[in-house]
Amino acid sequence: MPITDFTLSLDVVRVAEEAAIAAFSQVGGGDEKAADQAAVDAMRTALNSIDMDGRIVIGEGERDEAPMLYIGETVGTGKGPQIDIALDPLEGTTLAAKAMANALAVIAFAPRGGLLHAPDTYMDKIAIGPGYPEGTIDLDATPEENVHNLAKAKGVKVNEIVACVLDRPRHEQIISSLRKSGARVHLITDGDVAGVIHTAQPETAIDIYLGQGGAPEGVLACAALKCVGGQFQGRLVFRNDDERGRAVRLGVTDFDRKYMLDDLVSSDAVFIATGVTHGALLKGVQKELSGRGEAFVTTETLVMMSKTRTIRKLSMRRPL
Repeated sequence: MPITDFTLSLDVVRVAEEAAIAAFSQVGGGDEKAADQAAVDAMRTALNSIDMDGRIVIGEGERDEAPMLYIGETVGTGKGPQIDIALDPLEGTTLAAKAMANALAVIAFAPRGGLLHAPDTYMDKIAIGPGYPEGTIDLDATPEENVHNLAKAKGVKVNEIVACVLDRPRHEQIISSLRKSGARVHLITDGDVAGVIHTAQPETAIDIYLGQGGAPEGVLACAALKCVGGQFQGRLVFRNDDERGRAVRLGVTDFDRKYMLDDLVSSDAVFIATGVTHGALLKGVQKELSGRGEAFVTTETLVMMSKTRTIRKLSMRRPL
């Protein structure tokens, strides 16, 4: 069964839907761990019902830290295609706990060996959408240089460039530099997978993503960009020897390597995200009653395939 088989993709859509519905039960409850655990449990159960030989390469952490959906865990029935899976059962745990916008259940898959085993560390990232010459952005350039080069490639003034950045103290210098250059800054509280994807969505008006976030989320975001085009560069950031040790265990030997999009996602991939709370990318889970008092749940899911460059939004409605 080829990796682009739509039946397999629909099976994985159901995985994201079930995780989103489970997480939604905890939305607004203020407990990030409970929301994440609900999504993890539902996602694992759904994954294990699929005919595939799946291996988690981006998950909830290493085995001693994550009893379920840990890096290296096998999922599925063991029959069917061998695939590698990157997932974040609840992208934006804080967003869900506080009932804020843009929480997602995210999963991507590729043939065995197609996704980088990224350690659970930070990563410096820069990304833009499709349609620009290679080399328009450079992780080693300053924020000012990058937005100036992007403005030139886009044929606009710098003050028309919108940069998306996570609102964190560690990004104060980046934010200050961007504003000094004249670019506009769109700050997000969480969810840098969606932040990177927004660079490929003209309707969001976001042109470039910059900043430091999780390396696993970098792989997930690249799976999405692989499906629509775009540019991404990243470099692992290590805060201590323990994080360097994690990288070594996953085969990382060059700690200063600048990763390009195709280094993180080296084969065709499928990216799937279901909205947990309403956001710019997707509608969130909704529960409703019919006129006869029957309870239903609805979801909206984004499905992207790199081989066919197709983007679909699927709506689902089923009884509770």
